[in-house]
Amino acid sequence: MKKAKKSTISRRRFLTNTVKTAVGTAITANIPMIVPASVFGKYAPSNLINIASIGCGRISITHDMTSIAKYAGARIRAVCDVDKNRAAAGPAAVKRNYERAAQFNGGLKGDWEIKVYHDYKELLANKDIDAVHISLPDHHHAVVGVHAVNAGKDVYLQKPASLTIEEGRILSNAVKRTGRILQMGSQQRSIAPWPQFKKVCELVRNGRIGQLKTVEVGLPGDPGGGSTMQMPVPAALDYDAWLGTTPEIYYTEDRVHAQDAGIKGITSRPGWLRCEQFGAGMITGWGAHHIDTAHWGMGAELTGPIEIWGHAKFPGDDPGYKGLWDVHGIFRTEALYANGVHMIVSNELPNGVKFIGTEGWLWATRGNYRVTDTDPVADNSGVKPIDASNPKILQSVIGANEIHLYESADQHANWLDCIKTRKEPSAPVEVGHRSCSACLLHHMAMKLKRKIYWDPASETITNNDKEAIAMLSRPRRKKYDF
Repeated sequence: MKKAKKSTISRRRFLTNTVKTAVGTAITANIPMIVPASVFGKYAPSNLINIASIGCGRISITHDMTSIAKYAGARIRAVCDVDKNRAAAGPAAVKRNYERAAQFNGGLKGDWEIKVYHDYKELLANKDIDAVHISLPDHHHAVVGVHAVNAGKDVYLQKPASLTIEEGRILSNAVKRTGRILQMGSQQRSIAPWPQFKKVCELVRNGRIGQLKTVEVGLPGDPGGGSTMQMPVPAALDYDAWLGTTPEIYYTEDRVHAQDAGIKGITSRPGWLRCEQFGAGMITGWGAHHIDTAHWGMGAELTGPIEIWGHAKFPGDDPGYKGLWDVHGIFRTEALYANGVHMIVSNELPNGVKFIGTEGWLWATRGNYRVTDTDPVADNSGVKPIDASNPKILQSVIGANEIHLYESADQHANWLDCIKTRKEPSAPVEVGHRSCSACLLHHMAMKLKRKIYWDPASETITNNDKEAIAMLSRPRRKKYDF
């Protein structure tokens, strides 16, 4: 055991020292500088970050695996899923992504053994794995993230950070305590493929539109529907483990994901995204991105709103509704921050983030870009990805002595870089927790239909609203808890 431990530490130290020597200023610039295979030899063990994929669904195989496969300094060595069909398809997905990325990664084809797990805790016990990307339904994010950092793994965690504000705090504290690197999947913080978000946020932070007064955040919506018909649990699915900390409830396919094990079935949009048992809907689904960008431009990344209010229509509001899906539909919520900035969030606003100040406005959106083929995208045809009240604002140059925001060319590459350098990543867990918390507060306001009073410093409801206080956490089944 002592010999194995010494080898692991030595390899990590070697990685840090050799990367600094080989890439010099690239680390300082936080660009995707994962060392080309030619520097040390294609399969030199001392040159590799060994990664495992926890979750083999839509986001995992079409986004996270694809992005990681571009870099020669990392190898996906294992996959895990509670659906045995998806887990079995995982190695082929890994190899397929390495084939597609061969032009970027020095020609790697994924021709190594890829272990298959069905229990992520067994995977985390594998000392040969350095890091994991967690691409699971929202209700697993915080719990699996905590178990991963406690096992000594660095983590790339899909957003949102947590199902509840309490869980997000537990996660952030665990990352701080263990000293692991955790990168949130908040891709709008990296230049590729959307440089417009960082540019707009820097311009706002440097006063190019005067004093910031209002931020408008437009999100997509989710439809009702879904079959409520009870079905037998598929033999390949450990449904109890899939439910995780959430309550036991009967199985139906529209509550989970398609059982088609082919590529179309795996990459189709799963039903759990529209079930409140597993997430809050678009307010956290896309809100975790856009509200995070709003906080970035506001300089509010480590705080949150103090008052939140609004309304929403839920499918269950219609007494004749017979569908399964119950997350919010059309909505408008608002928030006030301690610095006086007023935020408006609605599906009726254009999809993107608009900063409005005393001397003009700035706007950024993804446009029609999707992370995966089944992502919902609002009709932004004809809408510019970046815009301003005056075109001259966009031509403004940020001076050497002005505020320069974190420079990350690519979210996954930045994570891998930070694993080697041990620097804070572009989207650290506390920032992700604060963005998620704001989203969850908006969701609370939708549900309660009254104003929420919040102290972001102590993370407490300030007016003894017992229903609001109760919504800061949820009961968790002990067998799957932290």
